Amino acid sequence: MRLQDYDLEHPYQATVKSSTRITPEEFDEIRELVLEVDHPDFRFEAGQSVGVLVPGRHALGHEVHFRLYSIANEPAPTPSGNPIITLCVKRVDYIDDYSGERYKGIASHYLCDRRAGDRITITGPYGLPFEVPDDREANLLMIGLGTGIAPFRAFVKHIYRNLGGWEGKVRLFYGAKTGLEMVYMNDERDDFANYYDRETFRAFKALSPRPHWDEPAALDQALTEHQREVWEMVSSPETWVYVAGLQSIREMLDKAFVQMAGSAEQWQRRKAELVAGGRWTELIY
Repeated sequence: MRLQDYDLEHPYQATVKSSTRITPEEFDEIRELVLEVDHPDFRFEAGQSVGVLVPGRHALGHEVHFRLYSIANEPAPTPSGNPIITLCVKRVDYIDDYSGERYKGIASHYLCDRRAGDRITITGPYGLPFEVPDDREANLLMIGLGTGIAPFRAFVKHIYRNLGGWEGKVRLFYGAKTGLEMVYMNDERDDFANYYDRETFRAFKALSPRPHWDEPAALDQALTEHQREVWEMVSSPETWVYVAGLQSIREMLDKAFVQMAGSAEQWQRRKAELVAGGRWTELIY
């Protein structure tokens, strides 16, 4: 993301309340950071993002590095009156395509190294929240990859806790590299287990076939295994689709939906109809 693409004129200070590693030591590090924004007038909605400003000077000469992160919780009153936001952060390294050198992800390492009491600068919130249809009989199809599960955590809570009485189908497909990397869906933090007894809710997990290699999660395979229901939902004018995760999720989805549709042309036509109707929303990073 480029700094000039976003309004940075109103930064906020936030204090780290806790930083908890939620994956075992032998797997990729993913942390849950709970931040208290030191301004009671900071307002956000489920599904929005905040910008994190990492002070420099950085390798490319820029003074501040900017990165967007989805807010993983929904708004709730606090004793202090200051809002609390939760971020799900994976410590990431990058391999240069030309030199083969490994580089640390600036924002991810910065955040993963923060501890309780540290202060960070944030901006936002940005982006429209996931729009919830007025009709409680509408179907909701959510597809997330990696830390893309974070906005769905808040979204599902909002549907069942705040709105209640949801009658349409709610389906969540989530892909990760390993079972232990199933953020917020492992034994310790399975928030979605609260809704497994709801008749309308189902969640499907997709794992990499080779979890210790760099194989992607088999998200497209999971969708294909349930293609009858998924395609019926996508074909219905009563279905809203929400997608969140890394850019690679687009290729996975195209692969799965082209197979379901029978051709690339038919899938692109169906997707265009969803987009035009405001029923296809992406949070891609």
